[in-house]
Amino acid sequence: MALNESTTIAYGADAPVNRLIPISVMRITDAIFNDTTFEMIVEDWTSRDDVWSEAFLTGQFSIWDLYTISDTTFATDDGDTYGNNMLPSGPYFLDPLSGNIFQAYRLYEDEYQAFVYGTVPSDDGSYEILSAKIHGAATETIGVPSRLYFTPTVKKPLAGLRLAVKDIYDVKGLRTGCGSRAYWSLYPPKERTAPAVQRLLDAGLVLVGKAKTSQFANREVATGDWVDYHAPYNPRGDGYQDGSSSSTGSGAAVAAYPWLDFAIGSDTGGSMRGPAGVDGVFGNRPSLGAVSLDGVVPVSPEFDTAGIFARDAKLWSAVGRWWYQDLVSFPTKLLFPVDVWETSYIENPPVKNTTAETFNSFIQKLESFLNVERTEMNLTKLWSETKPASAPATLNDLLNGTYPPVIARDQATLLAEPFFADYAAVNSGRKPFVDPTPLSRWEYGWSLSADMHDEAIANKTLFEDWFTGTVLPADSPRSCSESIMIYPQSSGETVYRNQYLRPPVLPYGFSSGRIAVFAGVPDMVVPVGEAPYTSKITGKTEYLPVTVSFVIAKGCDMVLFRLFAAMQEAGVIKAVSTGPRLYAE
Repeated sequence: MALNESTTIAYGADAPVNRLIPISVMRITDAIFNDTTFEMIVEDWTSRDDVWSEAFLTGQFSIWDLYTISDTTFATDDGDTYGNNMLPSGPYFLDPLSGNIFQAYRLYEDEYQAFVYGTVPSDDGSYEILSAKIHGAATETIGVPSRLYFTPTVKKPLAGLRLAVKDIYDVKGLRTGCGSRAYWSLYPPKERTAPAVQRLLDAGLVLVGKAKTSQFANREVATGDWVDYHAPYNPRGDGYQDGSSSSTGSGAAVAAYPWLDFAIGSDTGGSMRGPAGVDGVFGNRPSLGAVSLDGVVPVSPEFDTAGIFARDAKLWSAVGRWWYQDLVSFPTKLLFPVDVWETSYIENPPVKNTTAETFNSFIQKLESFLNVERTEMNLTKLWSETKPASAPATLNDLLNGTYPPVIARDQATLLAEPFFADYAAVNSGRKPFVDPTPLSRWEYGWSLSADMHDEAIANKTLFEDWFTGTVLPADSPRSCSESIMIYPQSSGETVYRNQYLRPPVLPYGFSSGRIAVFAGVPDMVVPVGEAPYTSKITGKTEYLPVTVSFVIAKGCDMVLFRLFAAMQEAGVIKAVSTGPRLYAE
């Protein structure tokens, strides 16, 4: 079997590609190594690694862990040596003249244009942009190391799992671009990795690239709003549905690529949950303040949170344990807000073969799993009955104008003003280009008085106190939160990216997706099924994700992570696949 040089490379400084020999290093724990042992190793490696192939059997180097048979060492490109107890199993490239050994990376084309660039680690804990390229249509190249190099341990339980990071998070050695060519060019590579990212790297995750973000993490749609960069492609359905934003690159990458396990995003007003819904992956907005946002470009500290996308609920739960407080038991009350769902499935059973039936079928499985019955309630009515006497009559009256002044004034002050000043200082007083959506928001923010900003914060705080005290109090000693509230996140509706939309508008309004934003509570998205539609692009029946959001009391994130892992174990939900369909046919 010939080695495919276009997809597999040796990683190391000045690797002499023309004379490298692909080899396999096999660590042997049994005293006897025979054909059967060899075949078992080959079968195991083939099943769990996408870098190793039989092409690496050109040369073979075996290491016995029980008996030292040789004192052989191999030099790396920087002059260090690997003794026979240091070199992990897996594929390598050997330079027979120097004795140097190089790790093997497999190269993938970023065909859905989800990444800004691929990355590789340096010896000092920093990262650099992957210089190797494979041919593609305006696509980046992402390199991944062999999974065989990594063994999970107590200190590094996530070792070898691959991670992409939204390009608003600082990573040592890399520039933070935020979807802006001017911003990327202006500021030098970062000297420190954001603590949120570093915490996951410390757990063993392997960073493989920076994912695209809509500009400065503001909401943008694919056609018209994205100017500096091309919007990532949503792989679901016909491939031409909008991927939501702003964590669109992170969500699309996890939905598209089986070689990627996780991607970090952020959620200010819906930037994790929107992509999770339309991409059909697991994604979360955590409790406000659950994860450090030092080294992360801000929209508003009042609302900014860090989340992570995954395809598998059990892996999602495992990575969640490194970010969020762990807890022990599941809630005993399932809240179904009929005003949000716009119906009661108990009083109005869904018609067969509809999205409503998909939702209700999932809820019935959830009821059975938790051994509870849904509690139908009405948020609008509950507010009118229990609100503070001086508060507005409706939630919409209170919150319709709350979000825009906070995010606009905060980002205009915290980001735009220093960015404009720094850019002008080195560009003869010129202004940088800014996409229409963030620019319109900043201009609005600059027009606001401090009092208008403070009034919006006061409204947000009033709602937070009411919601966390009346709807989802965190007062259960066993499960942190007595209740879970669920609402529909996506229902398989089409949003084609090849249509022209109106100019950007300020994000006024109150909806179910704003509940967690204003209350500071977790909101986590779970795929539960698919909805068929006739595509205007392909002319065929395609399928789009159907997802449900789970909302729980503040600080109770891990209750949901553990719940979803247990639900997957019990078959209530399933891990999702990559590509057009959620579930492999």
